[in-house]
Amino acid sequence: MAPKLYVMYASPPCRTVLMVAKAIGLELDVEEVEKEALRTPEMLELNPQHTVPILVDDDFVIWDSHAIAGYLVGQYAEDDTLYPKDDVRKRAVIDQRLHFENGVLYVRCCTASFPLFTGTGDISDDDRDKLIEAYGFLEEFLSGHPWLAGDDMSIADLSILATVATADLFIPVEADRFPQLSDWLKTGKELPYFEECNAVGLAKFKDMLPTPEA
Repeated sequence: MAPKLYVMYASPPCRTVLMVAKAIGLELDVEEVEKEALRTPEMLELNPQHTVPILVDDDFVIWDSHAIAGYLVGQYAEDDTLYPKDDVRKRAVIDQRLHFENGVLYVRCCTASFPLFTGTGDISDDDRDKLIEAYGFLEEFLSGHPWLAGDDMSIADLSILATVATADLFIPVEADRFPQLSDWLKTGKELPYFEECNAVGLAKFKDMLPTPEA
């Protein structure tokens, strides 16, 4: 039986897990849930934090996209290229990139976009600058390497790709300012499973954004 994944497609973390599964050739039983459903007794029993994604693999339940991504590679991938098991230093760099996403990039993405979704105003200059600063950190991470943690694509790339592709909808990655990040984003969008895993979610996210006035 395929592992079951509960998602909301507009969520970048959910799309991260979908891409990791495709990258390792794993079929998932995917079910989209509404935000309100996450607080039902059945869903709270799976995840008391009422967040998605949630993975149910037989009698094992895990949430948080980074934790799920590492688990899927360790449990189902034919090799550990995406998340090396025995190379402690490579794994540490990947973990650092994931922690950066969780504590800096994703937070700034959410903060910047919040007034757009709530209709309380436009993105503040400070929030815009902070997200652009995060783009600058990613540009530095890519210095001398094609991928964020070195010469090989990792789960950090797939996770951050989902977030940056989303943030790019409202604060574009400028190629002249961030040439390496722009190239990396283009390469990520050319992955054979990017469109399949992200098209619906990015469209839903874009639909949530206010329509620019003519």
